[in-house]
Amino acid sequence: MRIEITSKQMSITDTMRTKVEERFEKLQKLQVSLIKPHFIITKEPKGVKIEGTIGVPQGKVFASAEHDDLYAAITQLFQKLERQLNKHIHKDEANRAKNNGKELCRNGEISGEAPTEPEVEIESDAEFKMNKEFVA
Repeated sequence: MRIEITSKQMSITDTMRTKVEERFEKLQKLQVSLIKPHFIITKEPKGVKIEGTIGVPQGKVFASAEHDDLYAAITQLFQKLERQLNKHIHKDEANRAKNNGKELCRNGEISGEAPTEPEVEIESDAEFKMNKEFVA
């Protein structure tokens, strides 16, 4: 797959390119079709900023990282991208989608009616006053 790497205010070396490609190979192991990855490396006054955009089915994943060291910024960026891709992969399996009340009701596991509470006997005021006097 062709990885597009753009740089502002600095030239891209072979080691930078290989580091990005190595980290991207780890993302490809997640078994998600990654579409048109694009990374932008910018030299900032306080260090280096790297931004990454990867197209996935039904959307895009974007992350950015800043650090003094370029390779540390690349590592941070790919950690963020990996978290977002894991979230995207397991979105259907999330509890909020699987265990909601509508689905349980459709399956017949619960009914849509409010539960009935058992009747409680209410003591008369006279019995209550007598009990209160004996306790005190």
